[in-house]
Amino acid sequence: MRKFFLTALVIMMLIPLAGVFAGAAAEDGAVTIGANIYSFQDNFMNGVIKPELERYAEEIGVEIDIVDSEGQQAKLNDQVDVYITKGVDVLAINLVDPASAMTIIEKAKKAGIPLILFNKEATEAGAMAAYDKVWYVGTNSAESGIIQGEMMVADWKANPDWDKNGDGVVQYVLLKGEPGHPDAEARTIYSVKAFTDAGIAVDELALEADPNWSTTHGNDKMAAWLTASFGKDIELVICNNDGMAFGAINALKAANVKLPLYGVDALTQALQHIADGEMNGTVLNDGVNQARATLDLAKNAAMGKDVTAGTSWVLDTDGTKAVRVPYVAVTPDNYQDF
Repeated sequence: MRKFFLTALVIMMLIPLAGVFAGAAAEDGAVTIGANIYSFQDNFMNGVIKPELERYAEEIGVEIDIVDSEGQQAKLNDQVDVYITKGVDVLAINLVDPASAMTIIEKAKKAGIPLILFNKEATEAGAMAAYDKVWYVGTNSAESGIIQGEMMVADWKANPDWDKNGDGVVQYVLLKGEPGHPDAEARTIYSVKAFTDAGIAVDELALEADPNWSTTHGNDKMAAWLTASFGKDIELVICNNDGMAFGAINALKAANVKLPLYGVDALTQALQHIADGEMNGTVLNDGVNQARATLDLAKNAAMGKDVTAGTSWVLDTDGTKAVRVPYVAVTPDNYQDF
C-alpha cells in the first residue's frame, strides 16, 4: 500500500511539471525552429531566403537550425523525424516535392508540433485542412507569370524590330524550372498566355525543364538552341528564374548574339544584367519577406498565439491558410529601386 501511495505521489508531481515543459516556449519566449531548404544549390533559396532566415531569427530572438535536403524528399522526411526527436517547438519546411506534403503534415500532427510550409505550396487536395496547426507562406504562383508576361507584351509592342521575320508571331524558347513545382508550372503557362490574351500569336521553338533551376542548365540549353536548326529564328528567351537566365546570358554572349530575355527573382546579379542591357526584365520574388513571414508565423504558432498576431501579414480568406507575398515587376526603368 505504501508503494502505491508513493507511486501516485510521484505521478501527481510530474503532471504539472509536464505541463510546464510543454508550454515552455509560450511562457518564456524561447522558441527553437527546425527548418530546411530543399536544395542549397538553388540560387534563390540559398542566396536570398536562407541568409534572411538566419538574420531575422537573430533579430526576433528565436533559435533556428537549417539543413539542406539536397533535393531529396526522403532525406527531408528523415530530417523532420530528427527535429521531432530533438523536440523543436515548430517546423519551417521548404518541401522538396509539393505532392508529398501530406507526409510532412502527418508527422507534425502526430508530434503535435506546429508547421509552417514555405515557398513550395502543397499540391495534394485537402493537405492543408488535415491539420489545424499547419500554414503556408509563399506567393500567388500565377502572379509572377502574369507580371512577366505583361512586361514582355508591352516591350514586344514597343519594339517592332524584335519580330525578326516580320510574321507577327513571337518565336520563343523557354527555360522552365522544376517540373511539377507550382511556380514553374504557373510561370510557364501565364507568361505565354499574356501574349495570346493580347491577341499576339506565339510559336514555341523549344522548352526544357530543370529540377535545379540552375545556371549551368540555362547555359547548356541556350548554347544548344543557338546552334540548332531553329537557332536563327529565336526572337525571345523566357526564363522561369534568374539563375537559368544567367546561364542563357552567358551562352548568348559567347555566341555574340543579343535577344530579349526575361527572368524571375530580381537577384542582385539580375539587376546588374538589366543595367548592362543584357536582360530586359525580371520579377521580384520577395524572398526577404517570405523568410520574415515564415519566422513570424512560426514564432507565434510555437507560443500558442494567432499566427499573424502583432504582424502586418494577412492570411488568405479562401481557406488555404496562406500568407501571400506579392511579386513586383522590375524593368530598366525601375531596377535601381531594388
